[in-house]
Amino acid sequence: MAANEFPLTVKGLTKIYPSFRLDGVSFDLRPGAVTGFIGRNGAGKTTTLNSLLGFVRPDGGEALFWGMDMEKQADAIKKRIGFVSAGMTYYTRKKIRTITEVTKSFYPGWSDETYRRYMQRFGLEESKTPAALSNGMKIKYALALALSHGAELLILDEPTSGLDPVSREELTEIFLSLRDEGKTILFSTHITADLEKCADRILYIRAGRLAADSAMDDFAGAYRIAAFDGEAPAEMKNAALGICRTRKGGTALVKKEDAAAIHADWQIPTLDEIMTHLDREEAENA
Repeated sequence: MAANEFPLTVKGLTKIYPSFRLDGVSFDLRPGAVTGFIGRNGAGKTTTLNSLLGFVRPDGGEALFWGMDMEKQADAIKKRIGFVSAGMTYYTRKKIRTITEVTKSFYPGWSDETYRRYMQRFGLEESKTPAALSNGMKIKYALALALSHGAELLILDEPTSGLDPVSREELTEIFLSLRDEGKTILFSTHITADLEKCADRILYIRAGRLAADSAMDDFAGAYRIAAFDGEAPAEMKNAALGICRTRKGGTALVKKEDAAAIHADWQIPTLDEIMTHLDREEAENA
């Protein structure tokens, strides 16, 4: 697939701070897929998003949207993308109707019909103010705005953070339905259970470097996890990529190919278990 056919191509993205370095991050987003962007807090997820969106100037590399550079073709790009973050704020006392009227003036391709359809679908009322909305409803409103100006790529930064389980479930179902409509979604989060329900691919960042870029099933299937009582058997300990303690003993994460030679009740781990064990080991080594 040519570079200009990918909604987003990131090449060697680098950003250097005194206490942190985003180090040569590269990936492509497949069109019409949900890509989960995972990593512990401080691993580089938000720095990556801020750099590729031009909120901060990267020190190296590039981010191309359909082959276009944000610095040179920002207007054309912004008409085709939507950014939604749990930290987004609006004029809290203004009516939603007023905020929408201001927003639509920036987008020549705005569709009132699409806007009304999503407002009805999400159960949003224009007579309310953002202050009267729950966190989940604020995310839905941000999505309605993005989709109404024809966004083809949605970049979501921790959209389910702070939401109750029911609201999180509702939003992941919305993301799946948007994918079915052909939208491309980059979903950055540390709540990995949400991604297990909706992500097609996984990008895993650790300490500023991209540690994995693979299909969801391939990523989880590359590892095995097992519990043990007391101390970990020597052969398990030697093969472990990470060990976490439990009340009765612990759990060990190993590569799939290493598990076959070790007698244990191996299971395919969750994303949370993979992150917990790998990042725990990295922290202890550091």
